[in-house]
Amino acid sequence: MKPFEFSEAMNRSQQYNPRAQREDHRAIREHVVLIALLAASLLGIYWIGDTWLQLVATLGWISVALIAVLYLKEHTSSSVLLTSMMYVFVASTFLNQIVFRVTIGFFTLFIYRILLIASVVVFLVYVVKSGGLRAQWVRTPVKGVLLFLCFWMAYALASLTWAWSVTEGIKYLFLLGIGMLFIFLAVFTFTRVRQLIAFHAVWMVMSGCLIVIGLVNHFARIQLPTSTLFNGPNYKQGYPTAVFTNQNDFALLLSVSVFFYLAALRNVKQPFARLLCLCAAGLSIWLIIQTESRACLLGVAGGIACYALLMLPKNGRKIALWGGGLFAAAGVLLLSGKLLEMLQHIIRAPAVYAVNENPSSNTVRMNLLQSAWHYLTDTYGFGVGAGNLSVYLEQQPVTNTDQIFEVHHWLGEITGTFGLLIGGGYLVMYLVLFFYLYKAHAKQTDQKARMLVETGLTAQTAFLISSISPSSVSNLYFHWVFLGFVICCASVLCSVSKSGESMK
Repeated sequence: MKPFEFSEAMNRSQQYNPRAQREDHRAIREHVVLIALLAASLLGIYWIGDTWLQLVATLGWISVALIAVLYLKEHTSSSVLLTSMMYVFVASTFLNQIVFRVTIGFFTLFIYRILLIASVVVFLVYVVKSGGLRAQWVRTPVKGVLLFLCFWMAYALASLTWAWSVTEGIKYLFLLGIGMLFIFLAVFTFTRVRQLIAFHAVWMVMSGCLIVIGLVNHFARIQLPTSTLFNGPNYKQGYPTAVFTNQNDFALLLSVSVFFYLAALRNVKQPFARLLCLCAAGLSIWLIIQTESRACLLGVAGGIACYALLMLPKNGRKIALWGGGLFAAAGVLLLSGKLLEMLQHIIRAPAVYAVNENPSSNTVRMNLLQSAWHYLTDTYGFGVGAGNLSVYLEQQPVTNTDQIFEVHHWLGEITGTFGLLIGGGYLVMYLVLFFYLYKAHAKQTDQKARMLVETGLTAQTAFLISSISPSSVSNLYFHWVFLGFVICCASVLCSVSKSGESMK
């Protein structure tokens, strides 16, 4: 086989070949180890204190990397190499900026972005050798989702024309582009159930590592330099932050990870693996309690309620949904006065406010939403432009936000920044993905596929509620990885249900 030849015809011929699949599995494991070692050695070079020694080590690393590239060129296919690279790439998103960070102006380079560049290069080689991008596009059943992401990016770029700060807008566009680029790479790479199972396992392993760091934060009262609590007040040192800047960001990750562990606990057969998942899920919830993130606890409760609903028989599920709907309607009627008052408070901004007042946390969050709504109406529903919501909150305050300039509400941030069209489009996309997976759940008899569906449904529920906890979600890389996971699950399982073929 010539280097990097992996045509679509070969893909079809090997799809049901157990021997070829075993060989691919072995090759992927070997390549993942090789790529991870290269990445780890690069990080080791970064931490060398002596400049000359660092230079010599860098030259040695480049030589080894070139030899590795030549070896891979002769002994593997572009498809296997791309899959291996993407597994390491997914794992790197959980490291944040903890071990490697180089700042050039307003651009920061760290291991996640280095592996992103490498993954894009490998993907382009794979596309050329497998029939072009059009062939990849035709096969995906989630074209609508991908087209919305493209439209979102185009709208964000156009919004720079009316943005207050173009510089902040470009920074935000960069974060948005990186996140969306991962989603496209994931959709075109992870096209088999077995690949998504590996994706699921990588998430659980890396989340487990962060749980251990969180436990160290709490019991040893040691914070990493990436945390805003590093060298902070002593009474705050016990908050778990892991590799994140604050405890709310970590709590959001944990609220999603809980359901990766619970789905594995329910669908994995090995007793030891189930015990590990049970412990990890329990520790995740306990750490969320230590972060004091009420929104993330509500998110976990919502995810558990969704899980309980999924486990009911079909008739029982209908009764539960009707009962829940009637209960919610009764609650809205009973609390209609307070809800109307709250809505009026958000819509009607005060003419003046006392600068020296000390509002509570709940009041600040309400004021942030009120300000975002005010900016949205001032821009006729088009939004303030990419990256400019925090600029408006700082430079043109409407209410007292206690020197907090992030809206602390993901849907509110999207809508206030990009307007009603993108905010509503994001919510529709999210719900469409949810109902894709919900429909797929009833058709799944395979335990592994059911684990993926249950993870996606319950974690989506938890994320939608928990995302009001962090100051902003746009710069949390795992959010894009999670969204990519959900879209890939919908894509693969939708392909299975339509074709009736095995995608293992």
